[in-house]
Amino acid sequence: MNIQEIKANLNLHAVLQNIEDLTALDPQAADLIKNWNLSIKFKVKNGPGASLSFSGGRCVFDEKPTQKPTISLYFLSHSHCNKMFDGKAAPVILKGFTRLGFLLKDFPKLTERLEYYLKPADGLLSDKKYLEINTRMTLNTAVYAARDLALSEENSRINAAQIGAGPMMLKVLPGGPSITIDFGAPGIMVKKGETAKPMCAMYIRDIKTANDFFNGRIDTYSAVASGDIAIRGLASMLDSMAMILNRIPQYLS
Repeated sequence: MNIQEIKANLNLHAVLQNIEDLTALDPQAADLIKNWNLSIKFKVKNGPGASLSFSGGRCVFDEKPTQKPTISLYFLSHSHCNKMFDGKAAPVILKGFTRLGFLLKDFPKLTERLEYYLKPADGLLSDKKYLEINTRMTLNTAVYAARDLALSEENSRINAAQIGAGPMMLKVLPGGPSITIDFGAPGIMVKKGETAKPMCAMYIRDIKTANDFFNGRIDTYSAVASGDIAIRGLASMLDSMAMILNRIPQYLS
């Protein structure tokens, strides 16, 4: 895959999934969607897709686009999709023209709220609640992106092949968030939450440490040496995973 193809995969699978958590954790986003009863399909020509379904005040993300969406948004190329995520292009509306007002007014309020948490302005991370939401989204984005890179990018595939089979868990102490990536049959799978018997587990001291780590302000080795990060199980899995994580900024910023 070329850079545009990889980036489109990451935007649709690693970035967009954050709306599910956003609407569950942020009161303003929850209020926006409380009366929504619809589904939105995103599809790139000859490329990836995804869907968001809103009902009963909840949002569900699915990497497999729904076949009966209320609104269907189409992208003529991977680059077209990426430009939309950068705020520089609009998708082609294949279905849902009667919802044009929603697409122009309501849905952008939700994506603006997502950007508010994913791209923190100066000072926002000093707020505890904001820090928690930003850290959860940063963690989830990183692991979903690592999964897609391991499947699509040459260097990451090489590192993934060295990881071996089994689940790897990353958990922020004391009570989460946590996420598990499983390198095994039927493929590389990601699940939000813990796993009972990980082959390798990374335990991060607290939310602030996790935020610093996933934003590159501290490195793995110094964090392990200081006790801010504890590794249990097959540490070699984490070494290869770290190599994949380090490649994410080349595609997402």
